[in-house]
Amino acid sequence: MAQALGFLSDFKLGHYMKIPPKSMFYVQSPWTCPGDTVFYNASIIWGVIGPLRMFASQGVYGSLNWWFLAGVLGPIPFYLLARKYPEKKWIHLINVPLILSSTSSMPPARAVNYIMWGIAGIYFNIYVFRVHKKWWASHAYVLAAALNAGIAFLGVFIYFTLQSKDIAGPSWWGLDADDHCKLATCPTAPGIKVPDCPVL
Repeated sequence: MAQALGFLSDFKLGHYMKIPPKSMFYVQSPWTCPGDTVFYNASIIWGVIGPLRMFASQGVYGSLNWWFLAGVLGPIPFYLLARKYPEKKWIHLINVPLILSSTSSMPPARAVNYIMWGIAGIYFNIYVFRVHKKWWASHAYVLAAALNAGIAFLGVFIYFTLQSKDIAGPSWWGLDADDHCKLATCPTAPGIKVPDCPVL
C-alpha cells in the first residue's frame, strides 16, 4: 500500500508538472527500489523461514527483542528531565519514539544517511532557525525540496555513468560499496565448479 501511495504521489507531481501520464508510467515501471528488496526479504523471512527461527530463542536475531524494552523505557529519562528542569524548553522537544521510528527505513538506508540527515537537520532547524529566522522561513522548504531533488538526480546520474557499466559506485568514508553479495553471481545448479564459489 505504501508503495502504491508513493507511486500515485509521483503521478500527482507529474500531473502538476504537465508530464503525460503514459510517459510517467513508462519511466517508473522498470525501476526497482531498495525498499522492494527489503519487502521481498521480509516476506521470505516471515512466510518461509518463520519468525520462530529468526527472532525467538532458536534464531540468530533473538536479542533484537530487547529493543522493544528500550522503546518502552527510552522516553522515561527525558520525561523526568523535562519535569525536573521545566525552564529548559529544548528537553520537551526530544521525541524518542520519533527518533526510534526513523530507523524503520534502515534496511535500505545506511548509517551515513542518518548522520548526514542529522547534521543537516540540526544545523538548519536549530542554528539557522535561531540566527537567520527570516531566511529560514522563506527558504527552508525550498532547500529541503532541492536536497531531495539532488538525491534523485544523483541517483539517475550514478546509474547511467557507473551502475550501467557494472561499476559498484564511488567509495568514501561511511558508505563503502560493500552491499553487493559476491556470491550473487555464483551458479545455483548442483555440481558446477566456479572459482570463489561454493559447490552445491
